[in-house]
Amino acid sequence: MSDPRLAELSRRLPGLRLLTAPADLEHYGRDWTRRWAPAPLAVALPASAEEVQAIVRWANEQRVAIVPSGGRTGLSGGAVAASGELVLSLERMNRVLDFNAVDRTLTVQPGMILQHVHDVARQHGLVYPVDFAARGSCSIGGNIATNAGGIRVIRYGNTREWIAGLKVIAGNGELLELNRGLIKNSSGYDFRQLLIGSEGTLGIVVEATLKLTDPPPPSQVMMLALPDMDALMQVFALFRARLALQAFEFFTDHALRHVLAHGAQRAIDGDYPYYVVTEFDAADERQQEAALAAFEQGMAEGWIGDGVIAQSEAQAAALWRLREGITESLAPRRPYKNDVSVRVSAVPAFLHEMQALLAREYPQAEVVWFGHIGDGNLHINVLPPDGLAEDAFIAQCEHVTTLLAATLQRHGGSISAEHGIGLVKRAYLESTRSAAEIALMRGVRKVFDPRGILNPGKLFVAY
Repeated sequence: MSDPRLAELSRRLPGLRLLTAPADLEHYGRDWTRRWAPAPLAVALPASAEEVQAIVRWANEQRVAIVPSGGRTGLSGGAVAASGELVLSLERMNRVLDFNAVDRTLTVQPGMILQHVHDVARQHGLVYPVDFAARGSCSIGGNIATNAGGIRVIRYGNTREWIAGLKVIAGNGELLELNRGLIKNSSGYDFRQLLIGSEGTLGIVVEATLKLTDPPPPSQVMMLALPDMDALMQVFALFRARLALQAFEFFTDHALRHVLAHGAQRAIDGDYPYYVVTEFDAADERQQEAALAAFEQGMAEGWIGDGVIAQSEAQAAALWRLREGITESLAPRRPYKNDVSVRVSAVPAFLHEMQALLAREYPQAEVVWFGHIGDGNLHINVLPPDGLAEDAFIAQCEHVTTLLAATLQRHGGSISAEHGIGLVKRAYLESTRSAAEIALMRGVRKVFDPRGILNPGKLFVAY
């Protein structure tokens, strides 16, 4: 606390929890990327919107950069503090503020963990349908900052579809109340949607009003083994036409091998190059028969080699673990990650071109990929070969990412589907956005954050 700027902050907010111990700086200064050494000035843990506002005003006066921090489960370096910034962790702001049965909304603070949101919604007989593997550690504020998607986008869409209102402290210190939970609101620009996906560069969410909906009907979970890559889209088209899909996820044999080594149980005997875990409505006998008929047709066409359907909730959870456990199982290897998307109709052509590119450019590295085939989002994980220095490995991967970005541009895709641009992908933003769009984005950022204190260095190479 010897820094005079921190002394001034403590004087203004005597009750503010401030951390400066090296272990705390290490813990709060990084996210899942693990590529930058954390070096924050300090960590602030406010307990209220008023404290957040006071911190932002102090930061403007003192010219101290702020890195907003949630669960830090992102994979693009968006929550990294490596240049003397103040980490503003929202983990203490984790309460439910209101449930409105008529509006079917749940108002929460940004530090609330996604799993807790799910639990509270179920207590009221409703669901918050945004879901992904990191549900037990990611926070609502971080989900909003990256417009998180996950495994049920095919049915429910991304986070932005489920945000009815926001309270935000803009970079200039102003408190903004956006949309106020309205269903219809045509009174000018919708800044709520602008803040969603802005990666903490425009403002800090201090309150979110979430839309809730009815629980889905009873469902079944099926795992399929596929003989080749082309079968992925053929089976998806077949199942989408016959069933009411809630999720349709795929992964490769490489991914399965790592998850099994991490403790999951094999569900299908034999070896296949591609696998699918899908969940679909199965409320009555007709829907269950339709699922069996779709499976049998896929087998007859040669698109499906084998399959298994869960007979209990425990079996369903075990099948989902084979998909959801991939990221955790790869984490010890510190993979280089790409999170890309194309239109669903462009997936077949892109997959073939991408697979050829990866095979050519990574002759000695293991490439593990999986994704949300039903919404065009693919996750590519490159594992560093033994004996290759980290700097050389990153340089090789960034060269390949440049080629991948050009491939995405040809297919009208995006270099970041659901983890943001952050530090990792900022050099490739131009492959996804035009020069005119980027200029407007910079201008918008200047309006919300005129002194550039919020998450500087993220999204744009320079600001």
